[in-house]
Amino acid sequence: MPVLRLVLGDQLTRHVSCLNGWQEGDVVLMAEVRSEASYVKHHKKKIVFLFSAMRHFAEQLRGEGIDVRYRRYTDPDNQGSLLGEVKAAIKEHEFDAVILTEPGEYRLMDEMQDWSDALDLPVHIRPDDRFIATHDDFSGWAEGRKQYRMEFFYREMRKKTGLLMTQDGDPEGGQWNYDKENRKPPKDGLNPPPQPNFARDETTEEVIDLVMAEFPDHFGDVEPFNMAVTAKQAEAALTHFIDRCLPWFGDYQDAMVADQPFMYHSLISAYINAGLLDPLHACERVAEAYENGHAPLNAVEGFIRQIIGWREFVRGLYWYKMPEYAALNALDAQAPLPEFYWTGETDMACLADAVGQTKTYAYAHHIQRLMVLGNFALLLGVHPDEINEWFLVVYADAYEWVELPNVHGMAIFADGGILG
Repeated sequence: MPVLRLVLGDQLTRHVSCLNGWQEGDVVLMAEVRSEASYVKHHKKKIVFLFSAMRHFAEQLRGEGIDVRYRRYTDPDNQGSLLGEVKAAIKEHEFDAVILTEPGEYRLMDEMQDWSDALDLPVHIRPDDRFIATHDDFSGWAEGRKQYRMEFFYREMRKKTGLLMTQDGDPEGGQWNYDKENRKPPKDGLNPPPQPNFARDETTEEVIDLVMAEFPDHFGDVEPFNMAVTAKQAEAALTHFIDRCLPWFGDYQDAMVADQPFMYHSLISAYINAGLLDPLHACERVAEAYENGHAPLNAVEGFIRQIIGWREFVRGLYWYKMPEYAALNALDAQAPLPEFYWTGETDMACLADAVGQTKTYAYAHHIQRLMVLGNFALLLGVHPDEINEWFLVVYADAYEWVELPNVHGMAIFADGGILG
């Protein structure tokens, strides 16, 4: 008997675990549903990106001869939820089981625990093996520690992957971390290259029209929309970063410059988090740039640390501490979020600039997010729920597993120092 394989909107890779072992007769289910598009009012550009990427990925699978059941947002029979779409698929076909890869957010994982009873069918939730550290890996590392320091976890990830490690097992260059060399002030005359510009096809244009019609009151601008929506385009974005930005990324990754929203940043986090780019592959390509003499060690180590260090660390901490983590409010912050976080209308120049960029691009780099937008919320005493929801709404790369620890712990100290 065949099985139904559910692919979520942030799992857009042929190597996702729920597709492993696919056999003739199996059906892949993908769905654009209201419950996921609107549990917070996601940035319009994020919805365009994900719906277009989902549709392109479905066509990729069909090109391999895989039977894909794809439900579009405006289809008359759209059930409005993932469970509803699974039920509808099961009514039309007989399946032995449902197979899915664990979702990235606790709220959805919690819902899925009851799916087997609701469907009267086995539901197999497979680990998300796109990450380097499993949940057990992180738990084993964290157990018994009084403090969770990313630096020490990062060193374990370096050893596990072999990235920037010598044959003797030492860190390349004799140091694990070159963060002190990643804070140079910008020089006059810096001229960062423009971001990659990917042409929009008919699929993307259709999704843009959909989002403008169905989500008019959501935050943010759709235009300009030039994001990658396929794995091939995402790979091209990575190549652009390595070729044109990586050599200067390390020196200026913490710099903010007026009218330079992107500086030398990679702009690939949305692609990695949605599955269009494999994080380890990206790190390996960047490491090759160092080995070939194209980029200095402080740039390459800084990039790799963000991926296999920080990204893996916050994901591990999220699952290790949820759901209690989200309810923490160590400073008893109670203030409402200021309206200018939505409008950008404030005389405070850095805040106005960061909000304006966010509205236009669904992007701001980590210093703008942490040191400007997050730090002001900390100083003002904004309630954690309000600032966490804002960060989840406004960025194309935002999912709770990565947003919550960064904001709750790193930016506003709502976790009382668990993260750092």
